[in-house]
Amino acid sequence: MPAYMIANVRFRDPEKAQEYGRQVGPTIEQYGGRYLARGRAEVVEGDLQPGFLVLVEFSSMDQAKRWYASDEYQRIKSIREGNSEGEIIFVEGLPSS
Repeated sequence: MPAYMIANVRFRDPEKAQEYGRQVGPTIEQYGGRYLARGRAEVVEGDLQPGFLVLVEFSSMDQAKRWYASDEYQRIKSIREGNSEGEIIFVEGLPSS
């Protein structure tokens, strides 16, 4: 069953955001993830404060968690953590019909 990573990141430093973006993509691909959406979002209800939103599909929740815990991602995670605030969540998808 697929799983999705949803990230809402508000970067303070645009240069570090670009550096993080250059480095994170290959780690996602290495773990079988693929971008479904990324960019600015518009809130139509609620209090969400969107920054840069990302939606990534993985083959399973286990695979999404493997990517997040991977040495490859852990090496660059500090670029995001030190220069942004935001949220990252994993959600299970629906089985294919």
